[in-house]
Amino acid sequence: MPEPDRPQELPARLLTDPDMINACRVRDFARIFRLVKTRAGIYPSMIARRCELTPSRVGEVIAGRRQLLHMDVVERIADGLRIPGHMLGLARRTWETPQALAVTERETPQAPEPQQPIPASLPGPDVDSILALTTRTNLSAATLEAFRSSIEDYRRRDDQHGGEALRPAVVGQLRYVVGLLKETRPAAIQNGLYGIAAELARLTGWTYFDARQYNQARAYFTEALQLAKAIDDRQFMANVLACMSLQATYQDKPADSLALVTAAQDQARSSIATTPRVLSMLSMREAFAHATLGSQTSTHRAITEAHRQFEQIQASDPDPSWVVYFDEPKLIVDTGIAHGRLGEAATAEPLIADALRREAHTNQRGRAFHAFWLARTQLDQGKLDQACHTATQALGPASAVASERVSGHLREFYDQLAPHRQEPVALAFEARLRELLPPVSGSPHP
Repeated sequence: MPEPDRPQELPARLLTDPDMINACRVRDFARIFRLVKTRAGIYPSMIARRCELTPSRVGEVIAGRRQLLHMDVVERIADGLRIPGHMLGLARRTWETPQALAVTERETPQAPEPQQPIPASLPGPDVDSILALTTRTNLSAATLEAFRSSIEDYRRRDDQHGGEALRPAVVGQLRYVVGLLKETRPAAIQNGLYGIAAELARLTGWTYFDARQYNQARAYFTEALQLAKAIDDRQFMANVLACMSLQATYQDKPADSLALVTAAQDQARSSIATTPRVLSMLSMREAFAHATLGSQTSTHRAITEAHRQFEQIQASDPDPSWVVYFDEPKLIVDTGIAHGRLGEAATAEPLIADALRREAHTNQRGRAFHAFWLARTQLDQGKLDQACHTATQALGPASAVASERVSGHLREFYDQLAPHRQEPVALAFEARLRELLPPVSGSPHP
């Protein structure tokens, strides 16, 4: 039985601290234990008790006289100190999902039992030994281009199917690239590797954010910031901060959202390489933050600035690949969503509808996400038939993508529909909802 004073998790400021992230990545338990002691007030005797270790063993580890390599010990430390599994290269621990989000998780289909037992994850030292062999090979510009190509593929698959299924591949490649960084290489190659690792860390954070697993997302976003900072890539740091700002709006922390996007804009403006498209995207994220705060004047001002910057875009601009998605339909739909967040449904509806007509059909998550926003603005105006029709059309792409963010917007629309639940159009929508998205744990319908 857990001790009454046993913390459910370590302080977020410790879990997102770069020193802690780096110590966990290489399983440096001496450093981990010291950080836990100084930053969380958990002393060696308490560490020993919670991790089912002897005090003398913990003392030897802290003194650097002993290493902890066995997987069962690593798992006991993760569970005893509440260190998320991914930080130590483990599968997600059973206790990780916060209770408030537990009902929003999709059930994962159970795979058939394998003939031979498969370990939950590979032991760190064995993996490090394998990677050490590969890091001694020479890397070329073509190798970096191959890494970037794989990242582009991850982005496409994320839009089409959600990030849940591809996350293990992204994390695996992130660990591999971080391993490559341990070798000394020419500056151009080394800087390229840092940029690739930063994008892989950001993408991993994004998949956790899309799954509404916010602590894990923040840890990877922080890692991405550190990697980008190492090569002074201020544009990319701005991109990561913008992702964190968007997450804060979902966590109902609008003040944090505004602070993060303001920091993102500061980083972007301090770089001579920053393009108008990047500044336009950041202004739109600022508009989201102001809209969540309910500030109409500031939201409208940020929207105006986003459109002004977008008009400055030239075909010859050296836009980074991660911002190319921010095209005219995306600008328009985000403008509509910002108005929708303010409660300006009549202004929002035609903008979102126009963008949906022009949005790529391969972006399943985006189409579902934006269609539910359109349905909500229609319902806000009393257009019940249109809202239910729009939401019904959104169920197709919603069922094709594993995204808790999309599911969350479906739940919000379904709750908004409550006063009209017995109307024929609402009953038809619910029937289609049951057909395409059968009830699972935490489904939005009974």
